[in-house]
Amino acid sequence: MESSNNLILPALILVPFIAGFICWLVDKVDQHLPRYIALLGMVVTLGLTIMLWNQGGFNYQLGQAVPTWAAEFNIPWITTLGINIHLAVDGLSLLMVGLTALLGILAVGCSWGEIQKNVGFFHLNLLWSLGGVIGVFIAIDMFLFFFFWEMMLVPIYFLIALWGHSGSAGKSRVYAATKFFIYTQVAGLIMLIGILGLVVVGMQATGKISFGYDHLLMVANYIDINNPALAYGFMLCLFIGFAVKLPVFPMHGWLPDAHAQAPTAGSVDLAGILIKTAAYGLLRFVIPFFPVASAQFADIAIILGLIGIFYGAWCAFQQTDMKRLLAYTSISHMGFVLLALYAGNILTFQGLMIMMLAHGLSSAALFIMCGQVYERVHTRDMRLMGGIRGQLPYLAFFLMFFVSALVGIPGLGNFIGEFLILMGSFDKFPVFTILAAVSLVFAGLYGLILIHRTLFGTPNEEQKAHYKNPLKDLSLREVGLLMVCAIGLLWLGLYPQSFLDISQSSMAWIANSYIPVQEAVDTIQQVVTQQNVEMQ
Repeated sequence: MESSNNLILPALILVPFIAGFICWLVDKVDQHLPRYIALLGMVVTLGLTIMLWNQGGFNYQLGQAVPTWAAEFNIPWITTLGINIHLAVDGLSLLMVGLTALLGILAVGCSWGEIQKNVGFFHLNLLWSLGGVIGVFIAIDMFLFFFFWEMMLVPIYFLIALWGHSGSAGKSRVYAATKFFIYTQVAGLIMLIGILGLVVVGMQATGKISFGYDHLLMVANYIDINNPALAYGFMLCLFIGFAVKLPVFPMHGWLPDAHAQAPTAGSVDLAGILIKTAAYGLLRFVIPFFPVASAQFADIAIILGLIGIFYGAWCAFQQTDMKRLLAYTSISHMGFVLLALYAGNILTFQGLMIMMLAHGLSSAALFIMCGQVYERVHTRDMRLMGGIRGQLPYLAFFLMFFVSALVGIPGLGNFIGEFLILMGSFDKFPVFTILAAVSLVFAGLYGLILIHRTLFGTPNEEQKAHYKNPLKDLSLREVGLLMVCAIGLLWLGLYPQSFLDISQSSMAWIANSYIPVQEAVDTIQQVVTQQNVEMQ
């Protein structure tokens, strides 16, 4: 591959970092300049992603030991520790980077009128968090991956703590930001134990220190076969690191508070992109590194996912705050991620890919709409809303559209993802799959409650002061942001093949490393059970 192609990869990370830094520098000159620079930076990032998409190279040959990278960039960094700046992209990471760049544009757009203080520093933090996320998606040196994993947390902490919705004396937003930071930092340190453990075992086995993906994949697979107890421990370390960010019940405590206090752009970042990094990490590292340990852990993981599906739906059902309701729907939907991952076939992995893209667009759009509703009626409490459908026809249409997407109406992307996951997992886990399908009824319930309380009925007495003058419907900018998400969801729902083709090679490689192992574990368990029966 030509070296010029490889340079796109570091540019994907550097463009948001440089644009964010320039935003901070020019803030003193003009408060409007940082917005345009941030928007330009994310548009360029999306353009670079489309260039990579057009280059192709997403092919997979059966039996390959490592994934097929469509583009790579590799230069030495800390040679004595075997650390390189090694970036690579395949179908899985390319789609995730594309989603990040697109939602980055939306995050800049939705904060255009909302953020009025320290505009430059706000965009510095927003763009650096997006740059860190892109680094997570394309770094395949495990040290570099961990560096970006931890680095992206700091800007998000500032986004919530400085520009969040303040409670009494501003304590709520700082509390939410600190809670988010502590949860994710502790989880990150547990993940680091797993990574360093693999490096140490690899050094003992080969005499070579390396954080490279290919090297650690070989080491992890060796441990997985020859030392199951150690492999299970390392797998749990990585799983916990990703599960807190996903978040998996009962490690979800940071999410509702962080969403409730974050500015609109922060919520778009959190729901649309940040929790997808955890699903990506499980797909990229946990399943391929430890297929045997993952197959043994599958039942526990799926049960946790199912608890999360029903718990998230029940909590969403009880919320009165619009943002907290949407935060709990994220916890509910992420239960499907675990079912898809540990059912472990190409159908569920492809369904997971579509679901991550669709959930990113639909949840981002709904959090943008939370901000739009708040700007008009000055509350997020659904008990104080009602009757705004007649005054705001555009807002009402888009809110109903995106809630329909979130609950999985056919024709939109979320339905395709959930359908593929349920269809692919039924053969392996029929009972779990039926339970997950039943949970979709609850999704319909909280979706209807959100629409009914917000749009229909009569205005609350406390809100009538705002309703005397006609409320302003969505502006052209706001409609444009929502149309991008709507078109994306329709594309995913009506023609998902264009995305499935891109991720096919990545998912086939992961599935082929996992399925034979699952079958082997099942066979061993059957033999042990049969021996126990014969002994009795």
